[in-house]
Amino acid sequence: MKNLMYVEALNEAIREEMENDEAVYYMGEDVRASIYGASKDLFNKFGEDRVLDTPLSENGFIGAAVGSSLVGMRPVVETLTSFMWVAMDQLVSQLAKMKYMFGGQASLPVTIKADMYYNGGMAAHHSDRNYPFFMNMPGIKVIVPTFPEDAKGLMKTAIRDNDPCIVFVDGNLGGLKGEVKENNEIENGELLIPFGKAKVVKEGTDCTVVGIVNSNVHALNASKKLEEEGISIEIIDPRTLVPLDKQTILNSVEKTGRIVVVDPAHKVCSAASEIISVVVEEGFWNLQAPPQKVAAEQVHIPFSQALEPLIFPTEEKIIEAVKKTLE
Repeated sequence: MKNLMYVEALNEAIREEMENDEAVYYMGEDVRASIYGASKDLFNKFGEDRVLDTPLSENGFIGAAVGSSLVGMRPVVETLTSFMWVAMDQLVSQLAKMKYMFGGQASLPVTIKADMYYNGGMAAHHSDRNYPFFMNMPGIKVIVPTFPEDAKGLMKTAIRDNDPCIVFVDGNLGGLKGEVKENNEIENGELLIPFGKAKVVKEGTDCTVVGIVNSNVHALNASKKLEEEGISIEIIDPRTLVPLDKQTILNSVEKTGRIVVVDPAHKVCSAASEIISVVVEEGFWNLQAPPQKVAAEQVHIPFSQALEPLIFPTEEKIIEAVKKTLE
């Protein structure tokens, strides 16, 4: 095992996949300078043909990724979630739908590394957590890693997948450290984490807490304070939202009888809303209390660093929601 930061794990995954397959290339704004860390040293190792700095034109370079994937390349595209809006035609009308429109004759192995920077004074135009939008669009796999080992294993799986994948990278987790298995410690020699398989981060008995990206860190902190009061929570990290591992969540709710879903996206039509819907539809008779949703308030993100933290989930909000299910 080795101890890596979240961003280091992503970098290692991309480097290994570029070494493994010459069709894999990396593109985005300022990736050669590695502004966000995940492309560190890639330009020095692979050169200008495989590490491409792009113009400030997401619609253009995501369109180029779509086109190149149709002729055998496997692009990995780095962008900010907040800049994806200007490429929605390419993402939604082309990338998500082409395989269907071509009757399955085309594969589009495009991986979008979508960086989310929020709760850091980035204001409304740069703080989006827009994975719920892409959950609503068939044809795109939605990946939300929290811990370094998951970040590496899920990124490697995404790059090898023959369908479009968006890996939503939480900028708040960039420096989070964790144990990551060495390749020689794994049976098949590769850290590949399958999609649609949730992770039980912590076992518990009184309430299930499903956390998305950084919310799992808040949930772990909340669990320590709740344990001091004799309350045990089980923490589930879905790891992927499309496909979603419904069964692990339902099994946990069957055990605890309660659920709180914690989601840094806006609460209306959120991933939390979908997960609660699944539990109510398929596990209603196991519930002993109404499900609770801890998500971002339905307002634009203020620039004020005094106001912004009030919008997002916190360990205090999680504690309050868990206790509400136990009333």
